[in-house]
Amino acid sequence: MTTLRSVPETPLRPTLFLVGCGTVAGLLFPALSFGQAFTRPGFDLRRHALSALTLGDLGWLQVIAFVGTGLLAVAFAVGLRRALRPGRAGTAVPVLVGVYGVAMVGGGIFVPDPALGWPPGAPAGLPEQASTGSILHTVCGAAAFLSLIAAGLLLARRAAGQGDRGWASYSAATAAVAFVLTALPWSEGSASIRFAVAAVLISGWLVALSRRARAEVT
Repeated sequence: MTTLRSVPETPLRPTLFLVGCGTVAGLLFPALSFGQAFTRPGFDLRRHALSALTLGDLGWLQVIAFVGTGLLAVAFAVGLRRALRPGRAGTAVPVLVGVYGVAMVGGGIFVPDPALGWPPGAPAGLPEQASTGSILHTVCGAAAFLSLIAAGLLLARRAAGQGDRGWASYSAATAAVAFVLTALPWSEGSASIRFAVAAVLISGWLVALSRRARAEVT
């Protein structure tokens, strides 16, 4: 049977709090993102990436989504380190979740350039040259996705070694689908939808991992 149980000397209450941050992190980003995507006038998810919601009068809400999710994920990584010890991936997975958190904070600090008519009044096309902030935002986004994809694969291997085929399959499938959606070459026109779907997948996986870890340390 799979175990994520923490070592006996680890204080239980702080660990449960930190592990619970993963659930909030997994819910916060999609809730704020899609809440805005379907209510902010002029935003079209078929053309505009969720990241573009950091722009405009209410852009601060999406900045909160990025930074808040990132800080919560870093806290979750600390709790996960306690929950996964000892065992395979007990160090690498928390580090990767921490990288995801730092990358999400960076995604809120550095924002993309106005483009494709968003925010209202922006040029209808793409900028001729991306700003430094926009480039860094893209780098942070790639780091966020790739870190959780790697974490999912490592946890799938851990779970398989422990005989938990269900969790192994779920983690591996989530990582594989997220990789296909975000890393393989597709037409640029489908990018916003693909990345939105991938964001939902990895957010759901974070929630599942948090709940799993919480149940095992109690």
